[in-house]
Amino acid sequence: MKYVNAGDILPEELLSMIQKYVQGGYLYIPKEKGCTVKGQTGYKTELEKRNGHLYLMHLEGRTNGQLGNIFHLSEPSVRRIIAKEKAKYQKMRESIEQILPLWGMENGRVLQIYPSAWEINRSYVIKRYENKEQIERNSKISKLLSECGIPIAETVPVRNGESYAAHNDAWFLMSKKLQGNNISDRKDQTMAYKMGCAIARLHSAFLTCEKKMEFWDNSLLKEMKGWVQETFIRNEWQIVGQEEYAGAVEKLEAVYDSLPVQLIHRDVHFGNFLFSDGELSGYIDFDLSQRNIRIFDVCYFLTGLLSEETDDAFTQREWLASVKSVFAGYESVNPLSEKEKQAVPCVMVCIEMLCAAYFIRVKDVKRAGEACLICRRIQNCESAVCASVRGFV
Repeated sequence: MKYVNAGDILPEELLSMIQKYVQGGYLYIPKEKGCTVKGQTGYKTELEKRNGHLYLMHLEGRTNGQLGNIFHLSEPSVRRIIAKEKAKYQKMRESIEQILPLWGMENGRVLQIYPSAWEINRSYVIKRYENKEQIERNSKISKLLSECGIPIAETVPVRNGESYAAHNDAWFLMSKKLQGNNISDRKDQTMAYKMGCAIARLHSAFLTCEKKMEFWDNSLLKEMKGWVQETFIRNEWQIVGQEEYAGAVEKLEAVYDSLPVQLIHRDVHFGNFLFSDGELSGYIDFDLSQRNIRIFDVCYFLTGLLSEETDDAFTQREWLASVKSVFAGYESVNPLSEKEKQAVPCVMVCIEMLCAAYFIRVKDVKRAGEACLICRRIQNCESAVCASVRGFV
C-alpha cells in the first residue's frame, strides 16, 4: 500500500473537515464499490491542471491572497502549490543557466515569468522553443514588425552572431525586455479603448508583413466544421448540444465569405500587450500568428475577459461597456464593415466553442464547461452585443 499526503490530493475544505477528527496520523480509506484507479488518476489530472493554471496566474502577478480566493484555497496551500510547480521547472532553469555564457551573461540573475520564458538580470527575456521552425518564424515576424515601427522586443544575438541558441533538443531566443506591464484593472474603459487601438495598429502592420513572408492560412469556419465538430461527436454532444453547435455554424457560414481575412495575432490578451504609464509599450508572443478573419483578434480578447469567475468578474453591463470601448478604439484606426459588425456575436460564440473543444481534447472538462457557459452568456445578450459594437450602449 502506498501512503500519500492528503494535502496533495484532497480539496482544502475536505481536508479541513477531516483534520477535525484526525491529524498527523495514518488514515485508511476503503475503496468504494466501482471505484477504479482510472477515476483516481482523472482526479489527479484535474489537480495538476488546476495547479498549472494557478502557477501561471502567480507568474502573471496575482498575489497569494487573490489566488486563494480564485481557487478556494488557503494561502499556505497556495504557497505549497507554487513551490511544487517551481520545482518542476528547475531543470529548464538549469539549462538556461548553462547557456547564458553564450550571450556573455555567465552570472545572470534568472527569474521565471512564464512557463517557457525567463527574465535575465531584469533587462532581458529568454524564451524556450521546442520547434526550430517556430523560433525562426517568430524572429522574422519580429524583424518585419520592427521595420514597420511596431514596438516589439529587440532580439539579442548570440556571441557567434546567430539569432538563437540550441541546447538539449530545445532552442532559446533572447530579447531585450520591454518596459511596461500587462493591465491589472481589466475594467478600465480608457485602457479598453487603447487596447482596441493597439489591435488595429498591429493589424495594419501585419498587412505589410504578409507581403514579405508566407504565413499559415487558417479558417475559423473550417475549424468549426472540422476538428471542433469531430471533438463534440466523440464527446457525444455532452458539453455542447448538437443543435446549439449547428445553429452557431449556420450563422457563421452565412457571413463568413464577406469577412476580411489577414494576418492576425491569434492570442490577444492583456499579458501579450504591454503598457507603461497608460500607453502601449510593446507587443509580445507571436507563436500563434496566422491568416484568419481579422475580427477574430478583437472577439477573442473580449470573450477572454469573461473567462475568469473571480470576485472581480465582469457583470454583463461592465462587459458590454468594454465591448463598446474596444470596438470604438479599433474603428478609430481601422473601420469595420457592416458585415463584420453583424458577425461579432456568432464569431464570439464560435471562438468559445473552439475553446471548449480544445479543453475537451486535453481532458479539462471543467474549463470546457466554463467555455460553454460563456457561449450561452453571449447568446443571451446577442442584440446588446451588436448595439455595443455600433456604440449604442
